[in-house]
Amino acid sequence: MTIGTAVQKRILELCDEQKITVNKLATISGITQSTLNNIVSGRNNSTTVSTIQKICDGLKITIDVFFDHDIFRNIEPEVY
Repeated sequence: MTIGTAVQKRILELCDEQKITVNKLATISGITQSTLNNIVSGRNNSTTVSTIQKICDGLKITIDVFFDHDIFRNIEPEVY
């Protein structure tokens, strides 16, 4: 799995856990809906750490909690 796909799946999982929509997450995170929709749809595979921090702030979790998940354990190398 690529890092982009893992981030996408993790965001959707966290929205499901907190029972909010992606659009609600965009609002509470201060990210445009189009940016977040591009991330979760896979159109944007190069999400910045700053954007992930905003998502975490909106969800009231730390970035450690975001990345401390099995989905990030077997990421494919980006450089060969």
